[in-house]
Parts: sequence; C-alpha cells; structure tokens
Amino acid sequence: MSKLNILEFPDPRLRTIAEPVEKVDDDIRKLIDDMFETMYEANGIGLAATQVNVHLQVVVIDLSDDSTEPLVLINPSYTIIEEELDEMQEGCLSVPGFYDTVERPRRIAVESLDRNGNPQNFEADGLLAVCIQHELDHLDGKLFVDYLSKLKRQRIRSKLEKQHKLDQQAQR
Repeated sequence: MSKLNILEFPDPRLRTIAEPVEKVDDDIRKLIDDMFETMYEANGIGLAATQVNVHLQVVVIDLSDDSTEPLVLINPSYTIIEEELDEMQEGCLSVPGFYDTVERPRRIAVESLDRNGNPQNFEADGLLAVCIQHELDHLDGKLFVDYLSKLKRQRIRSKLEKQHKLDQQAQR
C-alpha cells in the first residue's frame, strides 16, 4: 500500500465531479486500501477519491477509535429520511486545521456498492449520516466550506494559500 497525496483547498481539482465506477476490480480495491491507509495516517474519519485526485465515485469511512469499522461506498447515493437538520462541527482533510458548524439532514438512506461490488443499502443517522453527506459532497465537487459565509470561506482560503506558500519555500 502507498500513502496518497491529499489535495487541499483551494486546489481546483477538488471541484471535479467524480465519475461512476464501471467495474469493481483489483485496481479499485487497491485504491480503497490506499485511501484507508491515507485516511488513517491523516487521522481522518472519511475520505473521498476526489480528495486524492482520483475522480471516481469511491468513499471510505471509519468512525471507530481503533480502525476496526471500515465502510466502503462505491457509486453511492442517499435520500433524506428525516428533513430535520442536525448541526454538527465539521472538518476536512482537504481543509486542514479548520472546523465549523454545518447543518445537514438528520437521517438518510444510503445505496452503494461495497468493496466487492455487491449492493448495500442501509440507514444512517448522527455522525455517520453527516460523514456520508460530507464525503458525497466531495464526489460532486463541493466542500464543507461552501456551506459557510463568503467571508469565512475567503479567510480560510487566504490562510491556506499563505501556508502552502510557506511550505513550498521550506521545501526549497
């Protein structure tokens, strides 16, 4: 396995809309394994393929404290079961160091394929529902900062651009 590079806001590649996976094969399973390794190393709970510059509809999630509950979503979609919104603090591996409150539907029904290409359907609520919605946004080229005010989004963008310049200078 190899650790993948996570794209960071405002990288325009994060706005790419992911394509459906045509066939779940060994290449897709290797991508999934690499995504889990990358996510665990970055101390995340979810990662969409778009975030590692692979524009396919693949998401990995693990909400456990000990990396024992991996969830794979291939070609995922969801429908809202409960319109009531929950407010939850969100962060993102592509927007490192920034967290803010986002409102999302409380309960959803999820349809996807698993890592072997088998259909899976389930309901999700709480943190899992938020995480799934957050990661599926990535597949549509959307980031959690898009839910924030224009001013907050611009401040985050400016701080990350400044950090990226400092990182580039340090590498020289």
